[in-house]
Amino acid sequence: MTTLFIADIHLCAQEPAITAGFLRFLRQEAAQADALYILGDLFEAWIGDDDPQPLHTQIAQALNQLHQQGVPCFFIHGNRDFLLGRRFARDSLMTLLPEEKVLELYGRRMVILHGDTLCTDDVAYQKFRKKVHKPLIQKLFLWLPLKWRLAIAAKMRANSKASNSQKEMAIMDVNPYAVVRTMQTHGVQWMIHGHTHRPAIHEVMLGETVGHRAVLGAWHQQGSMIKVSADGVELIHFPF
Repeated sequence: MTTLFIADIHLCAQEPAITAGFLRFLRQEAAQADALYILGDLFEAWIGDDDPQPLHTQIAQALNQLHQQGVPCFFIHGNRDFLLGRRFARDSLMTLLPEEKVLELYGRRMVILHGDTLCTDDVAYQKFRKKVHKPLIQKLFLWLPLKWRLAIAAKMRANSKASNSQKEMAIMDVNPYAVVRTMQTHGVQWMIHGHTHRPAIHEVMLGETVGHRAVLGAWHQQGSMIKVSADGVELIHFPF
């Protein structure tokens, strides 16, 4: 019995190798699991469920098939695809989760999340995140014509890339106190997240006890998953 976690696949039409690797993962590793959790940034960008890209239909069909094989898929929004909505979830048979979710798996209590909310030292990003997560702002954006949304999203990605190039790397990593606070709030010994693209399993001091934080890698040159079973928690990388 195993449960798999992935994040930061960043699917887009311009990276067919990543798409092929993800589809192979669904057919092979994921098909053998009890459940699959996607912790955000499945797509490089998401401007609305009405975006008629063939890639979106292809991925929805593949996730739907995985569900039909008896493997449920759960999704937490990332900073790239926070607008992914109920229509895509319905088509893919994916269950949408809140931004923080506590699980009880094989005797371990853990919290899962995308991870961007832990990067509290990046004040500019947190202000931006708070703004774009306002329901009214999202509703107004989704009312815009598709071509306008495409242009806005492209400009925002360019601005984000330029801004990040000027930031110190430490600022874009998680804040240790935010990690401890989140774990203690939920009363967990384990945390799994993505976002930072720094795959590792860290020890976390939780008062007098030791917890663990497992970080998923991004799917740039290879795949990355965390496998949780009764035997342990493993961070695994694999070729596309």
